[in-house]
Amino acid sequence: MEGFKAALINEIEKMYKKKKIIVAAILALAFIIIGQLAMIGLRNGFGIRGVGSMEFPLLVLSVVANSIIPLFAALITIDSFSGEYSQNTMKISLTRPVSRLKFFTAKLTAISLFIFANLIFVMVFSILAGFIFNTNTFTIYGILRIIVSYVVTLFPMIILIMVIALFTNLIGSGIGVFFLTIIVFLGFKVMGILFSDYSGILFTSMLDWYTLWIMNIFPFFKILREFLLLFSYGILLFTGSFYLFDKKEF
Repeated sequence: MEGFKAALINEIEKMYKKKKIIVAAILALAFIIIGQLAMIGLRNGFGIRGVGSMEFPLLVLSVVANSIIPLFAALITIDSFSGEYSQNTMKISLTRPVSRLKFFTAKLTAISLFIFANLIFVMVFSILAGFIFNTNTFTIYGILRIIVSYVVTLFPMIILIMVIALFTNLIGSGIGVFFLTIIVFLGFKVMGILFSDYSGILFTSMLDWYTLWIMNIFPFFKILREFLLLFSYGILLFTGSFYLFDKKEF
């Protein structure tokens, strides 16, 4: 456990020093500000009500969960694996007294924490933006719905991270992994539209599974089914990507 903890701290420190984290925060904050200003413009200029303070964070989540956050998840994961492969720094990290399994798990955990921090950052500032510009619809129940929505969104994001980790261990080129990730992501999105009856089994459709958690009638069995699908994806992807990682020679 001490070896995993040390590896995790090391990965977090390396990630903290990357400028991608700052860029992700700036882009997310800019999106929130632009989105709220657009709502104000529609309300004042055209008399359109827009969304309330409790709906605005959910609107932001539906957009960033399918655009900004997956993009930075790809960049961070590629940098964490392919970047270190190309710079030959992976060998240095593996000389520490820690097994490859713990080292690999620490990398995935650090990336997941980065994504979770981004989700919390977006949640806090979108709630503040909604509250400042429209306090009339502010409720404790609405806050709880928002918190649940952002927290559960982390689970499909972890699956996306594992998909990218698999690609990084299949393809050596970071650029190749990036474009392959985009093609697969968009391809699955298109398949979800064309074959809507089967879209529930695609991991990209689960990026919006938070909507199930905030329904008036709680769909327990549907949530359980999707959770089991996510769990199954996680087991297969983790096993496959670690197998490839373990077989690499550094």
